[in-house]
Amino acid sequence: MYRLLKQDKKAKRGELHTVHGVIQTPVFMNVGTAAAIKGAVSTEDLNAIGTQVELSNTYHLHVRPGDDVVYKMGGLHKFMVWDKPILTDSGGFQVFSLAGLRKIKEEGVYFNSHIDGRKIFMGPEQSMQIQSHLASTIAMAFDECPSSVAERKYVEDSVARTTRWLSRCKEEMARLNSLPDTINPRQMLFGINQGAIFEDIRIDHAKEIAGLDLDGYAIGGLAVGESHEEMYRILDATVPHLPVDKPTYLMGVGTPENILEGVDRGVDFFDCVYPTRNGRHGHVYTNHGKLNLFNAKYELDPRPLEEGCQCPACRRYSRAYIRHLLKAKEMLGMRLCVLHNLYFYNTMMAEIRDAIDAERYQEYKREKIARMRAGE
Repeated sequence: MYRLLKQDKKAKRGELHTVHGVIQTPVFMNVGTAAAIKGAVSTEDLNAIGTQVELSNTYHLHVRPGDDVVYKMGGLHKFMVWDKPILTDSGGFQVFSLAGLRKIKEEGVYFNSHIDGRKIFMGPEQSMQIQSHLASTIAMAFDECPSSVAERKYVEDSVARTTRWLSRCKEEMARLNSLPDTINPRQMLFGINQGAIFEDIRIDHAKEIAGLDLDGYAIGGLAVGESHEEMYRILDATVPHLPVDKPTYLMGVGTPENILEGVDRGVDFFDCVYPTRNGRHGHVYTNHGKLNLFNAKYELDPRPLEEGCQCPACRRYSRAYIRHLLKAKEMLGMRLCVLHNLYFYNTMMAEIRDAIDAERYQEYKREKIARMRAGE
């Protein structure tokens, strides 16, 4: 159940009550594709840096180790030793990202595994069955993510099929949640709005899926090649047609500035690989912009990554030392950068929630963006 606690203009402050605990929104979900955060980050670390929700990938876990293995181990929470909420995506994004390895039909999608080439079929029912095996807190509906440059006719046909798939997902989820051997019979289902960068298609689709009374609604198919301005335009057009009393999730977004702009448009949930991927390459986020630790100017820099930061890296280590670790290809360097970046994101979300509570979100957003753009 979602409770809308406050609104500051369009910015929403809410709580999503789940079987695995209450999620305070807006929230950034920390991405652990294969049931682990890349960069040697443990679930104990996630608790220490203020993580509320972990996100794992249905397709990748189906391929390896196999959702049947996770089911036999008692579900994803027991498998990875994490007792807070988990969201699993549906595998639908792989329909987009593995374009050279798939065929889309009405019944579902035929894949070739990116690991060993074996044939895989996934449709709405299969996606729900896999996610039920994983026993995540929130399951995502199976959809197709059309390219941002796809022609209108293709997008129209794709969105119509995604809507048909969503009804099948809802029906299958209800069936699975009623079975006696289901690990999490209170698994939630979020539907996904698509439509590329066509405002009218997005709006019509939002209205249609809003009528299905799902647990939440996501906006997919953005941050896949279109400009930031196009993304904000689509959010401005689409979000008002999704239920304000349900969580709204902007999939795969993004930079700190993208998140601040998304919150301003009524988005509750975010996820992105940026903080972990960039951290593994020595790029760290701070309130004064992004630092590239490979730059020579940090060779003798005794300061933490960010003054005053309470993350595990900043409390003990210098920029000079972390730079050395990265250049020496020591895993600890990557780990410390990832921990810092996730802590930065999670802390920013707490600041956002506080700003909405205090009805000063606009001021907070302006100040935060101005500082990050100003640099050191």
